[in-house]
Amino acid sequence: MQKKCILFLSNGGLFTGKLIGAPISASGELVFTTGMVGYSEAMTDPSYFGQILIFAYPLIGNYGIPQLSVGSNDAIPKGFESEKIHAAAVIMTVDSPEAYHWNSFQSLDAWLKKENVPGVVGLDTRHLIHLIRSEKNLLGFVEPREQGDDTSQKAFFNPSETDILQHVSSKNRRLIGRGKTRIALIDCGVKWNIIRQLLALDCEIELLPWTTDLKTVDCDGWLLSNGPGDPGRTGDLKDQISETLLKDKRPVLGICLGHQLLALAAGGATKKMSYGHRSHNQPVAEVNTRRGYITSQNHGFVVDQETLSEDWEPWFLNANDGTIEGMKHRSKPFCSVQFHPEAAGGPRDTGWIIDQFMVKVSSKIRTYPCL
Repeated sequence: MQKKCILFLSNGGLFTGKLIGAPISASGELVFTTGMVGYSEAMTDPSYFGQILIFAYPLIGNYGIPQLSVGSNDAIPKGFESEKIHAAAVIMTVDSPEAYHWNSFQSLDAWLKKENVPGVVGLDTRHLIHLIRSEKNLLGFVEPREQGDDTSQKAFFNPSETDILQHVSSKNRRLIGRGKTRIALIDCGVKWNIIRQLLALDCEIELLPWTTDLKTVDCDGWLLSNGPGDPGRTGDLKDQISETLLKDKRPVLGICLGHQLLALAAGGATKKMSYGHRSHNQPVAEVNTRRGYITSQNHGFVVDQETLSEDWEPWFLNANDGTIEGMKHRSKPFCSVQFHPEAAGGPRDTGWIIDQFMVKVSSKIRTYPCL
């Protein structure tokens, strides 16, 4: 019989559900995704570190969890975006206790237990998501127990007020793959599919911890990865980007947090969103064209377009709320996107961005346009 589990909210409310996964407490920012598939990729995305991930789609786990085949010929196994679950906890309406799929290795419940991560099922996720949309930066505390009490003694964890890159970035510099072109990948919590796509494009990747002295790096191009937390709480990384990358002419591509860091390094500013963009169906429009794309997104901060200098121009805008989804330098091969062109899971509409970035890197041409 499943144990009961309480979700305490930082506004004093609570929800009662049933426990799956590990019987432990967990706290974090409450966020939601509307993605119908890709739950193993989402849960292992380092950008969800310190967050309680709520799935809007009512049925999760129905095709199981693939095997993390560490040590096999597949150096970066598909179905995962890192080596472990980074979400603090997960919440869904219904989990599927049985899964029928050729690639299913274990159930969602079993995987959560193995990863020591709690999950909550059976509560009203629709109502909870409405609360998140109406109350900015709502925090949660998951606790397995029979009945609830007040939230006065709960130690709510807020990832936006914590320096968290140390928990998701690589500890040591290392080379991945062998190719004609070397890409310096600054790891702020990189998703494995970024590495997969670079390897497929005949790259040698130097994976760099976020604290690396960038002046010691030799490469043909730079990629600033995705990652969690407030882009303003990233130590001296933005200053290093400003002093090293932006004073050079080697191509630079920023993705998600990397996009925000590039904006900060260029003198811009970022701001916290009410509830962020987390889904596989975010529409973006390419500026000054008639082209639109469906993108995968996962971010709670956004670049303030009004703070960009005249050296930069908007590249993409979100078709729903008009927020900036990409930018590029007017004279140097520097550009960035807020969404995920390497999306897994999610649409592949913008996979061409990484392809064309590599064309630019390989061409040795160091002028505008970025792509």
